[in-house]
Amino acid sequence: MDNEGKHSVFFTKYPWIFILLGFFLFTFILFFLLNPSSCNDKTPQGKCSKNPPFFCDKGKLIENPSVCGCPESLFFNGSSCISKYYSNSKRISLEYNVDGVRDSIDFIAYEGFYDYVSKIPRFIPVEGNKVPTREDFKLRSIDNEEQKVMLMPLVIEIKNRFKNRNQQAKAAISIVQNIEYDNGKTNSTIWKKAMSLKYPYEVIYNEKGSCGEKSLLLAFLLKELDYGVAIFYFPNKNHEAVGIKCPFYMDFKDTGYCFIETTSPLENGEKYLGTATNFISKPEVIVISEGKSIGLFF
Repeated sequence: MDNEGKHSVFFTKYPWIFILLGFFLFTFILFFLLNPSSCNDKTPQGKCSKNPPFFCDKGKLIENPSVCGCPESLFFNGSSCISKYYSNSKRISLEYNVDGVRDSIDFIAYEGFYDYVSKIPRFIPVEGNKVPTREDFKLRSIDNEEQKVMLMPLVIEIKNRFKNRNQQAKAAISIVQNIEYDNGKTNSTIWKKAMSLKYPYEVIYNEKGSCGEKSLLLAFLLKELDYGVAIFYFPNKNHEAVGIKCPFYMDFKDTGYCFIETTSPLENGEKYLGTATNFISKPEVIVISEGKSIGLFF
């Protein structure tokens, strides 16, 4: 008996197996149609994100403080989370180019918080014989909890707009590159740069920043998008850029990170990851976060 005949006999003798398989397949498809997948930060449908007040609703993160509460630096008022720094708001259009598609994200910035963060002392007190390192300054700027709360709406909007993780990273990179490059500090001494270095929120509010300042902003965004991130410092050029975790055969000078230049926007046909041909020496690598690597086809 040929295979076609065997299959016919099997179906005739055991039709219930095919009916059962069809039932399970139908149930499986119906479940996913009626129950949208989790949100892009892996928050399950109908649950609160690790970043309150955001709640996963039909695959998108929305603010729901009545269910998820407010961050410690904000207080609940009626139906929303309010900050004492919410004064004199302005709308900033952050442009990006993701895989040839140009668009922008509107971000609401507040003069009240800008004034607060701009007055944070830039120096770090010396404890005993311990001298603060470059890493100490970077992490203090990026890890400021109040700043994180104020910038989180931008991170959430990037996650909501792009399901693909690589595109989320590309959006963050392009947003920062399209912010005006402030070359006014190019000839400043290292000490003067350190003492006047803007925090990420200030870069967005002022809509401009130096290479180090823009790199801090991008490092913050990529960290909150769950990527492994580092700051590259080139002493011979007194220049900073960003490293994003990537496969070993793509990385920059065996650092484990791919090179990203933050100073200027992409030109037509230019890739998101630079080759850093102007930088011969291996950079100092300041690890900001241990996270995921970019995908194979970035």
